[in-house]
Amino acid sequence: MPGGLVKTMVSHQYIDRVSGRVFTEPLYADQLLRLVYAAPWEDRSWILRTVTSARASQLLGFLNYDLPFGSMLWGIDRFVRQLGVDLGECIESAERLDSPRKLFQRQIRYWETRPMDHEPDRVVAPADARMLVGSFAPQSSLFLKGKFFDFEELFGSDHPAWLTAFQGGDYAICRLTPDKYHYNHMPVSGVVRDIYELHGRYHSCNPGSVVAIGTPYSKNVRTVTVVDTDVPEGTGVGLVAFIEIVALMIGRIDQCYSARRYEQPLPVTAGMFLRRGQPKSLYRPGSSTTVAVFQSGRVGFCEDLMQNMARADVESRFSNGFGRSLVETDVKVRSTIGFRRDCVMAQEDR
Repeated sequence: MPGGLVKTMVSHQYIDRVSGRVFTEPLYADQLLRLVYAAPWEDRSWILRTVTSARASQLLGFLNYDLPFGSMLWGIDRFVRQLGVDLGECIESAERLDSPRKLFQRQIRYWETRPMDHEPDRVVAPADARMLVGSFAPQSSLFLKGKFFDFEELFGSDHPAWLTAFQGGDYAICRLTPDKYHYNHMPVSGVVRDIYELHGRYHSCNPGSVVAIGTPYSKNVRTVTVVDTDVPEGTGVGLVAFIEIVALMIGRIDQCYSARRYEQPLPVTAGMFLRRGQPKSLYRPGSSTTVAVFQSGRVGFCEDLMQNMARADVESRFSNGFGRSLVETDVKVRSTIGFRRDCVMAQEDR
């Protein structure tokens, strides 16, 4: 049993990238999820099948986000304050964001509030999220075998070309909490070579649940988009897999790429050119996870992300459950998380 809930009965902290401060994450429905995922093994199977089914996830989503009395009972103002949402960055007025679902699916003036470095070698964060980086390569210091996902299971065993292409690659895990802006943006520029969906469950993204169940991100429903960046106007970091993973109470992932702001959204299809920093998809709603996978040796991650991961003075459920320091950094969408590897090597030589 990976980690177990006993080790994860601690607070979960993360580091804010902008301020460098350590914060404790409020874990929604933590006690209930702890009970579900800590059930005895002889009982857990049917409990998890029930709780993580599509029907249960949709029902929970409806009860939490769609019932009219939800806003009246909690009061939307109190709900906003509890989540810590900055309504000032939203496109719609506070009066129009009058339900939990509308709040979770909000659009923001990202071109003003989420500035992006336009240097062509940059790789940017695909979401407002808590981030960890890792590697599938055993010789890497970032090697994390079978902790968050199984490599073959993540891509699907019936996609051998991508399993070969990303063997030994590196990845960034972006965990979106319920308070986050829930659009995904492109971390790189390039041409879509493939996009496909994989069936699965709706496991929670609560850190304790992740540790308890083992490799949940490759067991959940997910969409895989493979982008070739070695094309004209591309970022030049090889193939990049963009994997959007549902979680408990996430009804679906809408593919809605916009080349300018949120205008004229289009479904993502093979052959499309997707530009870095632009909206690609929307989770409806709740918490969820996005994973960007890079080919071996093509991307170097920012040093602060790796240093933060190794912090022993920050209490992380991932660190406690997996037996090594794994501290998340809270990042903003479109902020730089890495560089094209040849540029990193050139900088190191200087």
